Amino acid sequence: MSFLIRLFTSRWGPIVTGVAVGVLGPLLVRFGNPGNMGVCAACFIRDIAGSLGLHRAAAVQYIRPEIIGLVLGSLVAAWIFREFRARTGSAPLARFLLGVCAMIGALVFLGCPWRAYLRLGGGDWNAAVGIAGLAAGIAAGVAFLRAGFSLGRNRPASPALGWMLPVLTVALLIVLLFPISFGRDAAGAPVGPIFVSETGPGSQHAAVWLSLTVGLLVGFMAQRSRFCTVGALRDMILMRDSHLLNGVVALVVAALATNLLLGQFKAGFAGQPIAHTNWLWNIGGMVLSGLAFTLAGGCPGRQLVLAGEGDGDAAVFALGMLVGAGFAHNFSLASTPAGPGIYGPAAVVIGLIACCLIGLTMREPPRS
Repeated sequence: MSFLIRLFTSRWGPIVTGVAVGVLGPLLVRFGNPGNMGVCAACFIRDIAGSLGLHRAAAVQYIRPEIIGLVLGSLVAAWIFREFRARTGSAPLARFLLGVCAMIGALVFLGCPWRAYLRLGGGDWNAAVGIAGLAAGIAAGVAFLRAGFSLGRNRPASPALGWMLPVLTVALLIVLLFPISFGRDAAGAPVGPIFVSETGPGSQHAAVWLSLTVGLLVGFMAQRSRFCTVGALRDMILMRDSHLLNGVVALVVAALATNLLLGQFKAGFAGQPIAHTNWLWNIGGMVLSGLAFTLAGGCPGRQLVLAGEGDGDAAVFALGMLVGAGFAHNFSLASTPAGPGIYGPAAVVIGLIACCLIGLTMREPPRS
């Protein structure tokens, strides 16, 4: 046990976690998950939103066990190592809005930062374009940080608050294992309250036990190592610190090697699974996501891990992503393999304006 404690808190921690994500992601694809989507916090939260009826895009509705596992794996790690601390109070409304913006940007690109790197490891060169946008968004966020941007400090809260999101994920797991259905209407369409895709990406998933196990393992490791794909570029730009970036590099290399071994590597721009080739909005969507994630303090995976540790602010951000997914599909903002949604580009521009206003107006008050 002491060896594992030292390993994950050392410079090797992010590397080991990155390798785990890079190997397990393609393996989940092999066992049923959509192509190049072994682990994607944004896409999976989008699927959960659809399953709860927050949007009615029938192709993307499924309660993804990986998200449940990320939160509960982090909870277990934080509990074992006495790092579970309920806290909240740091600009919750701003964090909620940043979560909405981050999700809209991710669904215009079609993936969160984790999926962007997994897509790159699978040969999808559109991901390289998106990662360039992600880096630009993070750099913009760093500029706001250097100018004094801050959402303020959170404060200790009742332990009950720290348990709320983990309890909600347990409720999701129960509903997944014991689905509730009120049948179908006269036209044959399901009436809920829980929706499950019969075709499309939402219908493609590994076995529940396997997906949950992977989520638990990655959540545990990410909590111990502080793994964060956005923090990696942020720290490199802000402090020239490559500690977390080493983990991202390890993720891509491991994903590349695993995809090659499994025969899943397909190099090119066209015909990639659940991806489009519009360079402008691949970049634009990830600029928005990178900026929102940086202002909020971490990538979606990191936010879910923090929520498992009892961070109510991270939980609010995650709920913002859940609602943002509903907006993205209900208002034709999300992209498809054919290209950006009708109003997706406009939503990216509006989101960038909103994030910039948050970055310009929310600053640490001067100390007397």
